[in-house]
Amino acid sequence: MERLRFFLNDRPVEETGLSPTTTLLRYLRDRAHLSGTKEGCAEGDCGACSVAVLEHDGQGAPALRAVNACLVLLPMVQGKRVYTVEALKEGGKYHLVQETLARELGSQCGYCTPGVAMSMLEACHRRDMDEPWKLDAQMCGNLCRCTGYRPIRDAAQRVAGQRPQDRFARALAETQPESMALAYEAGAQRYFTPGTLEALWDVLEKHPDARFVVGGTDLSLEVTKKYAEPPLLVSLEALPELRALEPREGGHRVGATVRLTDLEDYARAACPPMERMLRYFGSRQIKNRATVGGNLCTASPIGDLAPVLLALGAEAVVRSRAGERRMSMEDFFQGYRRTALKRGEVLACVDVPAQPAGARALSYKVSKRRELDISSVSAGFRVVVNGEGKVTEARLAYGGMAATPSRARHTEAALVGRPWTEATVEEALSRLDEDFKPLTDHRGSAWYRAQVAKNLLRGFFLETQQSPTPRLAEGHTATVQVR
Repeated sequence: MERLRFFLNDRPVEETGLSPTTTLLRYLRDRAHLSGTKEGCAEGDCGACSVAVLEHDGQGAPALRAVNACLVLLPMVQGKRVYTVEALKEGGKYHLVQETLARELGSQCGYCTPGVAMSMLEACHRRDMDEPWKLDAQMCGNLCRCTGYRPIRDAAQRVAGQRPQDRFARALAETQPESMALAYEAGAQRYFTPGTLEALWDVLEKHPDARFVVGGTDLSLEVTKKYAEPPLLVSLEALPELRALEPREGGHRVGATVRLTDLEDYARAACPPMERMLRYFGSRQIKNRATVGGNLCTASPIGDLAPVLLALGAEAVVRSRAGERRMSMEDFFQGYRRTALKRGEVLACVDVPAQPAGARALSYKVSKRRELDISSVSAGFRVVVNGEGKVTEARLAYGGMAATPSRARHTEAALVGRPWTEATVEEALSRLDEDFKPLTDHRGSAWYRAQVAKNLLRGFFLETQQSPTPRLAEGHTATVQVR
């Protein structure tokens, strides 16, 4: 079996014999003795373990991305360059990020500072820091109990987009993509990263019970919190066929392994309803690893992408050695945590069709916190209104209201053929009680969820009066904006 090969602070590393479920955080601290990277929550919430990874996106362009080392399994950095806080100081000189943090008094006890600095490093080398909200989005995954955040934000604002000619700029300019293909074994555990679809089918024929992984933001929690040791993991990260992100026949093709940060950037101009949901999906570090397919294939009833894709009429494209099959997103979700995928199949992409003329579409997420929180209720809506002001089609999809993300069929029927007015909406709202019988849990009572579901539809009507697909305003505080 192969060795793990990657670069750590520009130094080539080869490893063998380590469990493939060793997290990058534990490797850095226990094996590489780079203790600057800290462990706080071990679940991707605090950002203390943030490091930077230089990798190439689906189009081959290099990018420096901050990620949570506690959620990255070591084989996931095969062929990549990993940078820790120790790499910032070069030739005895502190980096711009370090100097600015110190000058702005953005560090006190210092525990969170290495992670803060690595998130700021990504901001420092981004080319798109052109709106104030992007700074908040960049830093929201880093908690700090000491500074009150303003000094950190001031420091981040000063370095964002500066792109100094440092070692990281040189690496971005000179690094060529390296293969992530890997067949790794340690003890009773195996980890495969096939580089082609044919190699994937071969692995699945030999190991039909293999578990898929890409970003690891969900599966890695089983490792860090439940101390699980999955015997066989197959990563889909190295397959170019699953990374499509492009316009298609008036709509969009979104590959299963597309990173959520890349999808968010694409959706800003191409699909505002999807962009709105992605804005509060999670921190920058999470979205730099989390993928479209990972979010959908967990089949969580509160998976935030599912409602908006259901509302937009998306189709799932599934591939296997036998060929390709397509299905609606409604058919893709078969039950609680269960999809229509059969053995030997993978979700290849999602096709979002062109939206009809007269369509009004938006998505919403309601959670206890604005940042880094799981939805209590999420929703995706699309209503098509003809020239006479009547509803010709309604697709109302909710998450957090049933065992799977589901459409409100009775409520949809109550809208179709009726004038698109506030009175019609109010009349149709009673049908939501027929569509859903939500549960009570720690994220919200059944009554609360039912009320929020109705209020979101009310808000959708009001918000789309002036524009069919309004963008989030600069001073937004939530996905709901009724002024």
